[in-house]
Amino acid sequence: MVPWNDVGRWLIVVGLAIAAVGVLLTLAEKWLGVGSAFSWIGKLPGDFSITREQFSLYIPIATSLVLSILLSLVLYVFSWLFRR
Repeated sequence: MVPWNDVGRWLIVVGLAIAAVGVLLTLAEKWLGVGSAFSWIGKLPGDFSITREQFSLYIPIATSLVLSILLSLVLYVFSWLFRR
């Protein structure tokens, strides 16, 4: 059984990593050439956007699928490396 202390530490590390990625994506527009690498996020053909006079709805289905697949591949590689 995993001690809760270790789980808490891992959650903190994962949270900090997500925050770091968020900061990098926010600053990517200001860096020369890096902002265009992430310009596809939220603009894929399966992302739905409905805008009316006082109503706006955005459903990023395709972006969510692509990011889910990429995250799954990264986590699979990490788990494969740590199993060795």
